[in-house]
Amino acid sequence: MADQNETTPSDIPTAPTRAVILARGLGTRMRRADDAAQLDAEQARVAASGVKALIDVGRPFLDYVLSVLADVGVTEVCLVIGPEHDVLREYAARASGGRVHVTTAVQAEPRGTADAVAAARGFAGDQRVIVLNSDNYYPREALSALSAAPGSALVGFDRTALVERSNIPADRIRAFALVAQDEAGLLRDIVEKPDEQTLAAYGEDAPVSMNAWLFTPAIFDACARIEPSVRGELEIIDAVRLLVQEGEPITVVPAAAGVLDMSSRGDVAAVQHALAGIEVRL
Repeated sequence: MADQNETTPSDIPTAPTRAVILARGLGTRMRRADDAAQLDAEQARVAASGVKALIDVGRPFLDYVLSVLADVGVTEVCLVIGPEHDVLREYAARASGGRVHVTTAVQAEPRGTADAVAAARGFAGDQRVIVLNSDNYYPREALSALSAAPGSALVGFDRTALVERSNIPADRIRAFALVAQDEAGLLRDIVEKPDEQTLAAYGEDAPVSMNAWLFTPAIFDACARIEPSVRGELEIIDAVRLLVQEGEPITVVPAAAGVLDMSSRGDVAAVQHALAGIEVRL
C-alpha cells in the first residue's frame, strides 16, 4: 500500500494544453512616435498599426511567445483580437500546422481584460487555460511552473528579479499589481496600481503580477458577474478577486525571473537583443 504522503498519479494535475493570448489591445503607447527609438521601416509600419505582437524582432514577436508555450506542452492557442484585425487572422493561419494550432476569437469592443478573456470561453470549453498578454515574453521556467500548478494559478514575479532581468524600468514595476498570499501560497488579494501606502503595507518582498494566469472554467462565470472598474473597464483582476472571495483556491507560483515587455517603440531594440539567442520552433 502506498504511503499516505506519496503522490499518486491521480494527485498530479493534468497540464494545460490550451492557451489564450490577449491581443485586442489598442497599442496606444506603441503607436506614439518616439524619436529615441531606432526602428527600421517595417518595424515602424507595424508599430504605427498598434499590432505590437507582430513587430519583427528577428521574426514576429508572437513567434517567440508561441514557441515557448509549445515548449511547456501547449498545443492549441487562441488569439483574442478585434474585428478589424485581419492581419492577426492571417498570422494565425500561417502559424498553425506545426507544434501549435492557432485560432482566433473576437472581442467586439475594447471593454477590458475580463471581457477579452470571456471572448475565449468557447475555445476553452471545460479545460484549464493559460492566459497571457500578447506584448510580453514570459520565460520558460515561469510558464513551466505555472503549468504544473493545480486548479487556478498566477505567476508572482519577484520585483528585484524583474528590475535586474527585464527591460522594464523600476518605476513601472512599482505600478504593477501587488500580490498578497497566505501561508499556504494561495492568493489572498491582488491590488492594481498600488499607492505608496499599499506598497509599504505589503512590503518589499511582495511579488507582482504580470498577467500570467492559469484558469479553470470558473473564470468565465466570474467575468460575467463583475461590474466595470473606475476606469470603466471589465478587469480580469476584479474577476480573480471575486473568485478568491468565493473560496476558489488560486495558487501563487513564485518566479525570480525577467519578462520582456513590448509596450512602446523604445522597447523594440532591447527585446530584439534579448531574443537574439532564442530558438523558435513552431
